[in-house]
Amino acid sequence: MVHLVLGIETSCDETGIGLYDSAHGLLAHSVFSQIDLHAVYGGVVPELASRDHVRRIVPLIRETLAAADHRVGNITAIAYTTGPGLAGALLVGASVAESLAYALSIPALPIHHLEGHLLSPMLSPEPPVFPFVALLVSGGHTQLMRVDGVGNYTLLGESVDDAAGEAFDKTAKLLGLNYPGGPALAALATQGRLGMFRLPRPMINSGDLNFSFSGLKTAVLTATQRPNFAFNQAAADLAAEFQEAVVDVLCAKALQALDQSGLTQLVVSGGVGANTRLRARLTSSIKERGGRVYFPPLEFCSDNGAMIAFAAAMRLMSGEIPLDRKGAFAIKPRWPLANVQH
Repeated sequence: MVHLVLGIETSCDETGIGLYDSAHGLLAHSVFSQIDLHAVYGGVVPELASRDHVRRIVPLIRETLAAADHRVGNITAIAYTTGPGLAGALLVGASVAESLAYALSIPALPIHHLEGHLLSPMLSPEPPVFPFVALLVSGGHTQLMRVDGVGNYTLLGESVDDAAGEAFDKTAKLLGLNYPGGPALAALATQGRLGMFRLPRPMINSGDLNFSFSGLKTAVLTATQRPNFAFNQAAADLAAEFQEAVVDVLCAKALQALDQSGLTQLVVSGGVGANTRLRARLTSSIKERGGRVYFPPLEFCSDNGAMIAFAAAMRLMSGEIPLDRKGAFAIKPRWPLANVQH
């Protein structure tokens, strides 16, 4: 059976819509980012995020369907992010998806946000095959997972405090950079000189696959408080050292996960997966070992509806039968990915 799945993503500050055809692949997708809305506050304001999703979601659905030359009546299933994320933002996507599915008498599939990220590299022209190790590095999550199939995920390690993306954003703020901080810090790092500062590599030799980045952020704060610190070249040098420290830890843990699992394929996904330094280091390190690393296309690193539509289509094609909830639904702002089963 061919499935035409509409995907809706509203977990945080991006409204994403995607349309995926199980026979022809991704047909169209649209994303509206709220960066300009939240920039004045230096971070995401949940209530403003929810209200903006309400304004954007229906026009984006229409835009995506028109781009794919499809009508709403052609859709055979609707998928939406049910968690984790901001409760109000999740409610917008869930309510629209469930209402539309009920009106069309088609199934609605609640999808884990990180499952969407996890499977997004499979939207590439040359996708990985199961099993593989996945490094999830989104804004609020840093995790290593063993992936044996759709819905078959084993947690190998995760951050015990700040995720890598959070550390990037908080460090950027310490360096006086504007929101969103992660990309701004990565850009500043390209102007920096390595070796001018020395920051710790937290838990790099811990013997397990867990991460910790809050202490790294504190070390940056300490460096900026030195009497002779100036926010010019020194800030760029510190940004470069910070980025290198994060990349060192992520690479070391990812390689350790491959060793422990006996697998050779690594999938990297989430917003930090767009970082060019991380991509270069992982690609060269794993190639030297005879393995291969996969990244999603840059447009799918940040939150988007395409990955949600694709994750749902994968579940449908693997034989999952959606539950008939008769319009009832629940969101899960906190939902461990390891608890997602097929």
